[in-house]
Amino acid sequence: MRATSSAPALRTYLDRPLASYYLVLGSGGALLALGMVMVFSASSVESLVNSNPNSRSPFTVFERQVVFMLIGLVGLWLGLRLRPSTYRRLSGLGLLGAIFLLSVVLVPGIGRAEYGARRWLDLGLFQLQPSELAKLALLIWGADLLVRKQKMLGEWRHLLVPLVPVAVLLGGLIMLEPDLGTTLCLVLILFGLLWTVGAPISMFLALVAVMLAAVVALIKIEPYRMQRVLTFLDPFSDPDGAGMQSIRGMYALASGGWWGVGLGNSRMKWGLLPAGETDFIFAILGEELGFLGCLILLALFATLAYAGVRIARRTADPFIRLVSSTIVIWLVGQATINVGYVVGLLPVT
Repeated sequence: MRATSSAPALRTYLDRPLASYYLVLGSGGALLALGMVMVFSASSVESLVNSNPNSRSPFTVFERQVVFMLIGLVGLWLGLRLRPSTYRRLSGLGLLGAIFLLSVVLVPGIGRAEYGARRWLDLGLFQLQPSELAKLALLIWGADLLVRKQKMLGEWRHLLVPLVPVAVLLGGLIMLEPDLGTTLCLVLILFGLLWTVGAPISMFLALVAVMLAAVVALIKIEPYRMQRVLTFLDPFSDPDGAGMQSIRGMYALASGGWWGVGLGNSRMKWGLLPAGETDFIFAILGEELGFLGCLILLALFATLAYAGVRIARRTADPFIRLVSSTIVIWLVGQATINVGYVVGLLPVT
């Protein structure tokens, strides 16, 4: 009886004008809080080891992340005060800026190289990864482009040009770094834009065929990518080398069980799992908070996605509809890729 009576109350709440706003705010805020807690937990050992010997602190990485969080919140506050027309007007300039930064980062002596990739610009106080800006630039510029051409989108050439060539240019610059994972995120954004405007299935099949051929070629060109694919198929074939990160990520999840070993009690973060505070933080979360913690994280992403879809379906502005739905595909897709790395469903790129 109680469950039956709660359903109308939930529908009444969801029908309120600001329900989607509060869903985004609540789920986004919870993801931010959970993320900050896990960054501190996963990075505390690394901070102690790599910080200044005269002033060792477990908070070094966390403090830097707090600064980035505050910058992001200020950016959010400013962004909320801009009209959609302002974003559309500045979208072309933002795209050109992203292309420029992606080109600059490839220049030796300017772009910072780490782990065999040149992906970061060292700006002194912090490092900037231009490929992250490129994803947002493609999203906003692409949405504006398709809205301006909406009366011509019945023809393939208007759907594909210049959207796909620009996406290929951005993806090509990112692959020169190289960064296959971010390139896949660009593909998600491109597909999100095309799907939202109603592109035919045949177009997606054609694009997927071309992209699969390109991925196969890229894997064959670079020996390390082929090695990662082979390791993905059988990580235990090289447990101390290329397969080590995947194996230890799965061990971390397995050791967490249903309830986890307790927040801060991870064993893998003690130098056993590379990138435990970044790409493989889901493994640390699963180890410390268990299967329940993983479910909570996925539920928060699902809530955020639901809110984004609600906004896209209810708005009368085609630009907001395109941006909202594509952001959902981008965020959920990127989260799925990262989780897929850890659980062994995708090769580590």
